[in-house]
Amino acid sequence: MSQPVAHAPRHHAALAFIFVTVMLDMLAFGIIIPVLPHLIVDLIGGSIAKAAVWVGAFATLFMVMQFVFSPVQGALSDRYGRRTVILISSFGLGVDFIVMALAPVLWLLFLGRAVSGICAASFSTANAYIADIVPKEKRAAAFGMLGAAFGIGFIVGPALGGFLGHWHLRLPFWVAAGLSLLNFCYGYFVLPESLPPERRAPRFDWRHANPFGAVVLLRRYPQVFALAAVFFLINLAQFSLNSTYVLYTDYRFGWGPQVVGYTLGLVGLCSGLVQAVLVRRLMPKLGERRMILIGLSLCVLGYLVFGLASSAWLFLTAIPVFCLGGLAGPPAQSMMTHQVDPHEQGRLQGALTSLASLAGIFGPSMFASLFALFISDHAPVHHLPGVAFVLAALLLFAATLVAIRATRHAAPASASTDDIAVAPMAPASLGDVLAADLPSPDPVEPSR
Repeated sequence: MSQPVAHAPRHHAALAFIFVTVMLDMLAFGIIIPVLPHLIVDLIGGSIAKAAVWVGAFATLFMVMQFVFSPVQGALSDRYGRRTVILISSFGLGVDFIVMALAPVLWLLFLGRAVSGICAASFSTANAYIADIVPKEKRAAAFGMLGAAFGIGFIVGPALGGFLGHWHLRLPFWVAAGLSLLNFCYGYFVLPESLPPERRAPRFDWRHANPFGAVVLLRRYPQVFALAAVFFLINLAQFSLNSTYVLYTDYRFGWGPQVVGYTLGLVGLCSGLVQAVLVRRLMPKLGERRMILIGLSLCVLGYLVFGLASSAWLFLTAIPVFCLGGLAGPPAQSMMTHQVDPHEQGRLQGALTSLASLAGIFGPSMFASLFALFISDHAPVHHLPGVAFVLAALLLFAATLVAIRATRHAAPASASTDDIAVAPMAPASLGDVLAADLPSPDPVEPSR
């Protein structure tokens, strides 16, 4: 069904509304990144090894909620409209952050992460909103703008959270609550509905809310299936950072919430520059295949330096190298969308989002438990606290081999660089990248 052409002022205004909506949500999530692991340490009595396991459990719970409720919220938005789902989720996040700010015991904080995972699933609705109002030929650029909103939130959020956490560990949760409730008010008074009643689904269908169904689509396209495996390995490897970065840098270099917040801001800045500037400049010169392989190779190098760095300055030098790995994301997404029929693009993005959530279910606990083991007295190899990053490098090396095989017969891209989405790959996204509880921005047309 063709997209209706909106008047230019309304079109640009709606894009600005959804941009601000996503940015405010990302600020709210980014603010608590540097302090949540330290709050867990306080609630369990001060053991970093035990806290690492709980951090992994928190992240896994968050991703399970995302995996289950992303398609549910997508189906609800198809039936009742995007605006309604976005508003309910923003309000729910605000209330949830207040509960977490007051949580006196670990189980209540744990319950709060479950609610946050459910509410954060509305990020998929933001992407559906973009698909509603933007013509197909301009949609990729609009998703790039949405990726910029994620980047801005991730740059400012962790740095602000680290600064606030320096004064009190629970203060960032109160500020996050305020941002989410501000987002609700902003959306209630400003955000227009993008899906008119005549284009909505006639009823809520549980078959469309199945988190497994869309993955079946991938098997019909061999190259897409292989690249989806690469996408899964990238997301799985990123959870080595999500689940261990804060505690690893505390254990290894003595970094507190403030330093962690600043370094996460540096990661967000570097990633944003790669996505917004380098991808568009290098794509015409290198082509999709070379961009994918160069990006993956740089990711492998970045993870290895993270895991083996003997000093803080060497660890910091790996951040730009790791962020240059973001060169792989946009051409991989572009190559997959070229292979799939136009009427199945949404299902493709849903399938990729499901894979990202699946990585989030298993990755955090795996890497956090590995980190906890290697800093304990029972470590099979001593003096390797960065083992989680070394394992991530091995996973990315495997992804590189798969990508070499999957893209060896790929035709040169005929699309202009304006047709290549530059939204960060999921959770994260650094989506995601270093946030243990960060909802990942979905690729190209995210559905999370």
